[in-house]
Parts: sequence; C-alpha cells; structure tokens
Amino acid sequence: MRKITLAFSAACLLLSLSHPVVARPSSPPPLYTGTNAARLAEQEPIHWVSVTQIENSLMGRPPMSVGFDIDDTVLFSSPGFWRGKKTWSPQSEDYLKNPAFWQQMNNGWDEFSIPKEVARSLIAMHVKRGDRIWFITGRHPTRTETVTKTLQDAFLIPAAAMNPVIFAGDTSGTNNKASWMEQKQIKIYYGDADSDIAAAREAGARGIRVLRASNSTYKPLPQAGAFGEEVIVNSELLSAWGGKVAFLSRFTRYGFYLSSYCCTLRRIIL
Repeated sequence: MRKITLAFSAACLLLSLSHPVVARPSSPPPLYTGTNAARLAEQEPIHWVSVTQIENSLMGRPPMSVGFDIDDTVLFSSPGFWRGKKTWSPQSEDYLKNPAFWQQMNNGWDEFSIPKEVARSLIAMHVKRGDRIWFITGRHPTRTETVTKTLQDAFLIPAAAMNPVIFAGDTSGTNNKASWMEQKQIKIYYGDADSDIAAAREAGARGIRVLRASNSTYKPLPQAGAFGEEVIVNSELLSAWGGKVAFLSRFTRYGFYLSSYCCTLRRIIL
C-alpha cells in the first residue's frame, strides 16, 4: 500500500511539472500621465484677488477715474468677431483690418455680446464709490458707434459716471491705451490682455487682470499673473441678461457654440 501511495504521488508531481507555467496578465499600459494629491496641491504663484478685496483696498480714498477694456474684459464679444471672420475672411484674421467690419461691430453687433459677471460687480462697486468710468478699447474708431449706450444700459451706469467709449485702435508697435490713460488720469485699469497690463504700468496706473474665457475666439489665451499683477478670481464667467431666449436663438443662427457655459445656458432656457 505504501508503495502504491508513493507511486501515485510521484505521478502527480510529474504531471504538475509537465504543465507550462501560465503568467499572470500584466497591467495595461497607462493612457494618460495621471496626477496625485501633491500635484493637485501645487499652484502657480498668482496674486489672486476678489472684487471685495479690491473694494477694501480703496477704502478711504476719494473718487477717481477707473478704466476698463471691453472685449473679453467686460463683454464676451466673440460672437461678433466670429461673424466678422466668417463674413470677410474665413481663412485669416484680415477682417480685423476691414473698416466695414468695425463699422458693424461698433454699431449693433454687441447685441450678440454677453456681459461678464465680474464686470457687473466691479462697475457697481466703482459707481457706489462715486468713481468716473472710462472704457478704453483697442477697437478701431468708426464714424458712428452704439457701444457707449450698450455698455451704459448693460451695466446700469448713471450718466454722471459714464463717459463716451474711447476707441484707441491697434497701432503696431504703439500702445495707444497708455496715452489715453495718462490723459484721463486713470488710477485703475482692468483688462484681459498682456498689453492692457503693460499699458496700465506705462501710465502709472494699477493694472488688474480679468481672465479671458477659455472659449474666446481671441487666441492664444494670455498667461494671467505673468507680470505679477493682481488677477481677479472667477473673472472668466459670463452672466445672464435680458432677452435671454431671443438672444440664444439669434446666437445659434450664427453657429457659435458656448461649450464652457452649458450650465448657464441650460439655466436660462429652463
């Protein structure tokens, strides 16, 4: 009996050794680099500020002149620029040199622009302080313009605080905004572009960055905080305004898609 048991054990051992070794399946190669908690905790050294903090920094100071850029600072105006590109130069940016585009943009196409939430808060704060509001834009000047009225109506600016929009133009190699800031004694200037911050510094004004929306047609996006300037938190967000449904229907007609703001649009429609 003992011999039979030993023989059976030997046979089992031989059978087990004769089977090929099956390797465990390896983990699939990673699709993305991924991240971890340490990386998520890392932040760029940006001087973030809120509208409330800006207001607090002005406590005790007398009323002053403050300036705002328009496009991508107080208005999300990409719809008008997109329409201009499709109309005059679908394959290039040459439409920006076309006086016909600027005549249209400055006379009604801001009907398709969306006010930014941060602009509402900033302008209301400065109006409450008694500050004088100036809009200094890089848009080209035109024979007529309705931009001043559009901004005054959109942001509920009293006539006493409002001034006509200054169309500084965009001359290569020259920062026309700086000279206008000096002339109007601007103490604070809000803008989304690097040139806005540079112009404010050249004019001795406090330049504060407003974030450009990621779906703006104005590319590439600037690197906010690159000059050590103050950057307003959440300043890329848009706000709802009157005539929302009619606006959206006209907006869709021109084939422009606000992908980053689907939640806002859904709330408007509902």
